[in-house]
Amino acid sequence: MAYKDDNSSFGRSFLSFLAGSLIGAGVALLYAPQSGERTRQEIREKAEMTIIKAQKIEEEIKDSLNQLIGDIRSKVNLLIEEGKDIAEDKKREILEAIEAGKKVLEEQKDRLQKKE
Repeated sequence: MAYKDDNSSFGRSFLSFLAGSLIGAGVALLYAPQSGERTRQEIREKAEMTIIKAQKIEEEIKDSLNQLIGDIRSKVNLLIEEGKDIAEDKKREILEAIEAGKKVLEEQKDRLQKKE
């Protein structure tokens, strides 16, 4: 549950960062003491850099999620195997108890028959 909250917080922070970057770029345009062509070039470069950073972050998130999924999958498989082992042990114990009960019943039956 906490992991979900961290991702949500990260997502909001990242969106805030992107929005701030765009607003900053807009303000820079208004106050830029350079030619329009140079300003447009800088905007393109900054946009490309922002896209590259976003792609890197996306890859990092994907890698983290894939690792988390792999870890969860391993733990689930381990728990399933442990559960199967426990179930087999309990089944064996129950069958042994049934056999012991049958043996006691047979002994009691034989004892009762001998008394008759």
